[in-house]
Formats: sequence, C-alpha cells, structure tokens
Amino acid sequence: MDLDFYRGKRVFVTGHMGFKGSWLCRILLGAGAEVTGYSLEAPTQPNLYGLADLEGNIKSIVGDVRDLSSLKAAFDEARPEVVLHLAAQPIVRESYKSPAYTYETNVMGTVNILECLRQSDTVKSFLNVTTDKVYHNNEWAWGYRENEPLDGYDPYSNSKSCSELVTHCYKNSFFADGPAISTARAGNVIGGGDFSADRIIPDCIRAAIKGEEIVVRNPHSTRPYQHVLEPLFAYLMIAAEQAKDSSLAGWYNVGPDECDCLTTGELTDLFCKAWGSGASWVDRYDGGPHEANFLKLDCSQIKQVFGWHPTWHIEETVKRIVDWTKIYLEQGDIPAEMDKEIREFMEGCK
Repeated sequence: MDLDFYRGKRVFVTGHMGFKGSWLCRILLGAGAEVTGYSLEAPTQPNLYGLADLEGNIKSIVGDVRDLSSLKAAFDEARPEVVLHLAAQPIVRESYKSPAYTYETNVMGTVNILECLRQSDTVKSFLNVTTDKVYHNNEWAWGYRENEPLDGYDPYSNSKSCSELVTHCYKNSFFADGPAISTARAGNVIGGGDFSADRIIPDCIRAAIKGEEIVVRNPHSTRPYQHVLEPLFAYLMIAAEQAKDSSLAGWYNVGPDECDCLTTGELTDLFCKAWGSGASWVDRYDGGPHEANFLKLDCSQIKQVFGWHPTWHIEETVKRIVDWTKIYLEQGDIPAEMDKEIREFMEGCK
C-alpha cells in the first residue's frame, strides 16, 4: 500500500473519534493528508482519539451525521477530494435497545453524507464502510460473496444493509459521471485502543486487568476476526485506486483468510495465552438477542481486482493487541506505538 496518493489531499472522515476512525486518522496524518473529521464526541472514556494525539493535528468537528445542515456546513468548508464514511451506531445489542436511533444514524446518516456529495464539485472518491453482517445469513460454512442477498437480521445489521442500498441508489441516480463510489464490508475488527462495551477483546482486557475470569457469551460463534489495520488500509487502497480509475468502484468484502476465521472461544484462548498471568475464561451464555452463529466472507473479489491480501494472521494480531494494551497500562507513548504498528504493517504488505 503506497500512501503517497494522500499527501496533500483533502480527506473528510465521518466517525473520526471512534476506534477505527482514530486509527484511520493517525494513518492519514502520517501520510501528509489534510484531514477533517466529523463525529460525535468519543464514545468511551478512556478513548483512542484522546490517546492518539490527533486533537490539534487534524481539523476536528463535533457533530451528528443525522444533522444535515451541520454536516453540510462542515463538508462545504472542507471541500474534500476523498470522503470516508465510518460514522455509525455499531453495536448489535445497542441496536435492540435503540432501534430508531440506530436506523437514523446508519441510514439517514448515509443519506445525509451522500447529499453533501451530490452537491459537491470537489469529491473524486467516496467510500461507505458497512459490515460483514449486511448479508442474509444462512449459517453457511462458506463465505458470503458481494452478490449475495442483503438482509441483516438485527437492527444494526439491517440498518447497514439499508445503508448499502441507499449508496447503490445514489450511485445509480446521481453519480453516473462520478465521483467514484464504493462500499466496503469488513469483518470483525479488533486491535489496540478499543474500549467499547459488548465486544470480545475489550471484555477480555477489562477482565484480565481485574484478574477476573473472562465471560464469553457465544464461544462457539465463528467470526472473521482481523486487525483494525487490515480493513483501514484496504479502505485507503480502494478510495485511492478508484479515484484514479472509476471502473474499479464497486462493493468489496474485506476479511481474513480461511485460517483466521475462528470461534470466539478460540480467539479468547489466544488472548489468554498472549496475556499470561493465569488469564482464563468461562462460557456463560446469557440468553441475549439473536446473533449469527456462523459468519465468513469470501474476499476473492478484492484480491482479484487489487491484488490485496491480509497481512497479519490472528496470532500476530492478538499479540499486537496485548503489547499495545500493556504499553497503555504502563502509560507509555501511544502515538509512537501506533506509528510503529502502522509502519510495520506497511512493511509486511510488501
């Protein structure tokens, strides 16, 4: 992945204060891009945005993607050339508690950013980040392809399916002559700096710090786990390449190879081994809302079109997370650690 494309480019990132958004902005900052972020306040305390030394180094605007007038004012001032849309309500269980808010954010937020795009004369490339959960889940043993039916089950997954359809509609209705528009359907993303509730790795870390058993709700559920840098570099690659050649725009799965699709229990085993200090977990299904048991992605398309491939296997990913976390606990230099991981990841891509 060559980041030279982004040097001096005006890039607009929604959801920049989230976990993925903060890593993305750190990459873009290092690449020399002029970054404008638009987001609600960071969703957790502590949060990666505050740790990553981004405040003051990018233009950061606190706002809600549901508010079209505020979003458009920020967008028009930034005059972006590349737009990366990450803002979302991303938690399945939260979507059952607040379905209307989830749809407002994930569907109308997409409509609003596309409205900004429709009235812009500067944007060359737009990428909408969705999820592997957009597909109608048949509990198949093989990965879903981009031409499979979209019909997420729960409010979060379904709202992201709707976000895909909105993007397709706008692309067909308004952007036949550009800009280039794609969506990226990423697998389960893990990495250092995720402090979210209801996610397996943050739950593991919180329990391990307290010396408690890790509670695993669905240890037999298979998921396409991948380090956060895997999809982020794929997003940047898609956005850059389609800006140069609009025929590359499309719908892309971004996930790990077959060998790195594993159950939540297996992932927790890897975490306990990497963490040490007697870390252990317990199977405790809590009868929570429906979640898919088996979910994989077929990433043949992005591999064929771009020659893309995953860089870090799951064992390496978990080790990186534990190393990052222990540096954080020791009050070490988090921006330096992030830059180190980014640099080493890029070296591994060669």
